Amino acid sequence: MLALMSVGETVDTEPRKRGPRVARFGVVLVAVIALLFGVPWATLVWSGNDWPLPVFVAGTLLFAAVAGVFPWLMFRGHGGHRDRESRIADTLLGVAWVLFVWSIIGQLLGLLLLAAGVDGPLRSRVVSAFVVILSTVLLAWGHHEAMRVSRVRRVDVTIPRLGKGLDGLTVALITDTHYGPINRAAWSRGVTEVVNSLDADIVAHTGDIADGLVDQRLEMAAPLGEIRARFARVYVTGNHEYHSGAQGWVEHMEHLGWETLHNRHVLVTRGGDSLIVAGVDDRTAGGSGLPGHRTDHEAALSGTDPDLPVLLLAHQPQQITDAVKHGIDLQLSGHTHGGQMWPFHYLVLTDQPSLQGLSRHSDRTQLYTSRGTGFWGPPFRIFAPSEITLLTLRATA
Repeated sequence: MLALMSVGETVDTEPRKRGPRVARFGVVLVAVIALLFGVPWATLVWSGNDWPLPVFVAGTLLFAAVAGVFPWLMFRGHGGHRDRESRIADTLLGVAWVLFVWSIIGQLLGLLLLAAGVDGPLRSRVVSAFVVILSTVLLAWGHHEAMRVSRVRRVDVTIPRLGKGLDGLTVALITDTHYGPINRAAWSRGVTEVVNSLDADIVAHTGDIADGLVDQRLEMAAPLGEIRARFARVYVTGNHEYHSGAQGWVEHMEHLGWETLHNRHVLVTRGGDSLIVAGVDDRTAGGSGLPGHRTDHEAALSGTDPDLPVLLLAHQPQQITDAVKHGIDLQLSGHTHGGQMWPFHYLVLTDQPSLQGLSRHSDRTQLYTSRGTGFWGPPFRIFAPSEITLLTLRATA
């Protein structure tokens, strides 16, 4: 469904390909919607349930109506920047995804019941009840998880090149706040209170700050200006900034008192030892057409001492390849949301080298991937809790 937001991005540069591209997109869109809504319909309404005719007709019309209006709401909401339609479309997407997943699992349960000798409408109705009850519980729990202020996840990271004076340095990481169609100003204030309670030396935000222009999300972003850090508050852009006025967010974060690491670095010194804290733009920045925005590790590290350890902010875990080439000690990323809604986790791993947590990618380079502090789109988090991360850097194991 992300493709719904960018259907026309390359049309102007290649007009002759417009017809085939639109046709392919239309076929994919119809197929996705047919599966997303058709599988739950078949499981709950049609597949051997033997419901009375009025129930069957009402259920069929309901699924058809929702499937029909869904793409219109998605285009009007995300394409036209209308928050009400976005909220409805995102919620429908989340509900449909959960029903789709558990309908498939329900069909497997149906096979077990068939093998156990349960036949006729009873088997199908047991499957339908299983799908509806479990989906309802997961959606209620997932919504609570999405809307709550994130828990703190504490992680120790050993960096052999870290000087003794910096041993125990703390970094509070927030990412993927995604201020969007649902007003979460109170949530944002709660996140700020938790971050400030950690009394961190450095606070980092690794992008996807919002879905919408600065003027649209001022209230939700305002608490970021109250976040405290002993040495530095640093921020880099994510891919969603490049749909939401990236330069405006860069300037606004600077207005709020943050250091925007727009392919640049700052130096943090304590106890006679120093740490380079660098940042690069998201890997989609170069294709955005925004002047001066691109991923540029050379610029970010320009003028630095090669003997000093480097902490790099880069929105996507996939950017770890360049981090390894440039001898980065630790990269902090977000982007994956930890999958956000199981089993979307497995699709994320087809595009990213890490879903969440600490991983090693060379003798020197480590990567920490946050599950994200907020959520995107569907207001649900299922088996992928949000986090505010407190990383403690250690000079020795």
